[in-house]
Amino acid sequence: MTQSTGTTTGSTTTSTALSQTASPSALQTSQGNTTIADGVVQKIAGLAAREVSGVYALGGGAARAFGALKERIPGGTQAIGQGVSVEVGEKQAAVDLDIVTEYGAPIAEIARSVRRNVVNAVEGMTGLQVTEVNIAVNDIHLPTDDQGQQQELVRVQ
Repeated sequence: MTQSTGTTTGSTTTSTALSQTASPSALQTSQGNTTIADGVVQKIAGLAAREVSGVYALGGGAARAFGALKERIPGGTQAIGQGVSVEVGEKQAAVDLDIVTEYGAPIAEIARSVRRNVVNAVEGMTGLQVTEVNIAVNDIHLPTDDQGQQQELVRVQ
């Protein structure tokens, strides 16, 4: 990201380094600046990652277990940003994802599709440039995993 150095004159600040070196941005105009919160980018990236076929879930084991407990509480829902961390600057964003894939799905292809979908969604909706999307595949979901969860749900109820 570009660092800017400004000089203060009375109550106005001029940022010559930023205006000379930075390319025009939809988020920073002569009429004002737009900032995007980390949580917004986190939600967009989480939803975009979940749209890809072969992605079973997002988050590590502990986060998924906590999410499953939260879903059982009346009115509780799983966090959209679970398994997603972001760093958002003035014009750029970086995204880290923890995903679980379906057994038998080609992991490299899924990662490529997730990366493309996340970049397209974040850049298209926010105007931020996505510098990187790091993906960590933490687990593979097996069809037999669902049977164990259903039996556990019966015991809890």
